Amino acid sequence: MADKYLKNYINGALIPAESGEYLDNYNPSTGKVYSYIPDSDETDIKNAVDAAEKAFPIWSKMGLEKRFRILNRIADVIEQNMDEFAKAESRDNGKPLSMARNVDIPRAQANFRFFATAILHFSSESHHMEGEAINFTLRQPLGIVGCISPWNLPLYLFTWKIAPALAAGNCVVAKPSEMTPMTAFMLAKACKEAGLPPGVLNIVHGLGGKAGQAIIEHPKVKAISFTGGTETGKKIAQIAAPMFKKLSLELGGKNPNIIFEDCDFDQMMVDTLRSSFSNSGQICLCGSRIYVQRSIYEKFRDELVKRTQFLKVGDPFSSISDLGALVSQQHLDKVLSYVNLAEVEGGTVLCGGTKIEMDGELEGGYYMRPAVIEGLPNNCRTNQEEIFGPVVTIQPFDTEEESIELANGTQFGLSSTVWTQDISKANRVAEKLQAGIVWINCWLLRDLRTPFGGAKSSGVGREGGLEALRFFTEPKNVCIKY
Repeated sequence: MADKYLKNYINGALIPAESGEYLDNYNPSTGKVYSYIPDSDETDIKNAVDAAEKAFPIWSKMGLEKRFRILNRIADVIEQNMDEFAKAESRDNGKPLSMARNVDIPRAQANFRFFATAILHFSSESHHMEGEAINFTLRQPLGIVGCISPWNLPLYLFTWKIAPALAAGNCVVAKPSEMTPMTAFMLAKACKEAGLPPGVLNIVHGLGGKAGQAIIEHPKVKAISFTGGTETGKKIAQIAAPMFKKLSLELGGKNPNIIFEDCDFDQMMVDTLRSSFSNSGQICLCGSRIYVQRSIYEKFRDELVKRTQFLKVGDPFSSISDLGALVSQQHLDKVLSYVNLAEVEGGTVLCGGTKIEMDGELEGGYYMRPAVIEGLPNNCRTNQEEIFGPVVTIQPFDTEEESIELANGTQFGLSSTVWTQDISKANRVAEKLQAGIVWINCWLLRDLRTPFGGAKSSGVGREGGLEALRFFTEPKNVCIKY
């Protein structure tokens, strides 16, 4: 591979970390190191912030249409190199190439196009004090903002933060996950090709405890947009809150899938399998707790187990693979430990839950069979803690009220899915679910105009649509007396 040693993107240039040190980057499908990323620290972050500070007066005053054109050019470059981006994402993350091609990379370029266009239509409020004055609201960019994204949907979620921040006129210091850095490095090249002015976007690679923490602690970074684990979110809030930074935290999930007896059973089965195991369950929106009305519970259980056993786990680059590798050995060990815990807690593993030993080049890869578990109480650790892997638990319920109580019975509140043909029931349940997103008879159907985020321990703030543009701007009221 040509780019074995990745570089930071600071002030429009691709450069190594000041320390000259590198971190290993593993290919999850083989378990082997295949590239190296800069081991950046606070010096690199300072250089990135200095570059952003210099670029901000130019970028923020450039005008909406010029920003619109540049952001669309970045999307064009991603689209023109779709296949290279998809292959890099699959190799770096372990996900099937088909998913990277059909979901991750198309969504990444769509993020730039959507927010490039959205900023042209972004308007503010005015309030008329009859016979006395007019008030209007200016929404101005914050300045320098920090964007820190996770490893599960690397370019998809990286651009989900960067695009609205740039569209609103901010300059960005961004850190991708150290486990999946490759497409962020490729994005830097795309930005250079598209003519993004130096310093407007700076991408710094490295560890969360060094590079990430330095972004959060820097006094000139006015806002932090972070997606990741709830415990990390707590630490970020502890640092950022006393500095009065704006925070958008999209954190963990333990999402319920409520299946009523009057559902469209065939469609429900297709989407439930998808919501359980897409990206090997490594999506914050996956439905990992499945509650099924008792009258159809056995039918559902047997069908889910049968379909789960048919899923092909294998080479991410193979067209017949439904699931690829998990992202790291450490993560694989964690997910497998929860399967063991479920058995200790009294659960029955109906299928899967074991490591797959592959042959040949894939011998060292991080593969496991997707697991379905039943017989667990709602308050056990397996049902309360985020596993973030191809593991689901199933449990029967009798009444609508019981299903809501079970669904709301964790600290998390990111998303929920409800399957019923009764529109009144669907609305009643949706109103009572403690979640930022409720899907009725579908899953992961996303309109980029809608607010995205969670309740309870699943986060603070909202991303998407106008919510993102509001987050990345400061409202200022102007009152004119006449």
